[in-house]
Amino acid sequence: MNIEATRGRAVVVQPDEGPSYWQPLPANGFSDIKLSQENIGCDVLSAGFQTVAEGGRIRAHSHADELELQICFQGRGRVVVAGEEHPLCPGTTCFLGPGVSHEIINDSSNELVMLWVITPSGLDRFFAEIGRPRQPGEASPKPFSRPADIRAIEKVRGFRDIE
Repeated sequence: MNIEATRGRAVVVQPDEGPSYWQPLPANGFSDIKLSQENIGCDVLSAGFQTVAEGGRIRAHSHADELELQICFQGRGRVVVAGEEHPLCPGTTCFLGPGVSHEIINDSSNELVMLWVITPSGLDRFFAEIGRPRQPGEASPKPFSRPADIRAIEKVRGFRDIE
């Protein structure tokens, strides 16, 4: 589908609505999917929140052909973009073009919550493929490893491995 499929369409998603997935190490938190092809009707973008557990991180990576917007929504940490480290605090905004390496580090004692928007969509499916279904308010599971076929999943979803 293309953007014309969304003409005149609006979607409102409440905080506890939409799929949510526990994420494996090293992030060890969860991702809430708010906008995806399933509810907006096209694959132009997807959006959601990623909660990184204290001491967790999103390992260094880049995207082959995707544009990503990340905004720190809650908590504190660090973001490393193209080798340059920056502090993360609520309101910190990152635009990440294709091929730009980035890593998010939660070195605080609280959760770090990032709003993400990516175009075209696909990150939502990545979180579902590597994670485990989560219900709002559910206790965190024991940390678990990434799937054995993570490299194949990342390749399909447009990730470029950095580490």
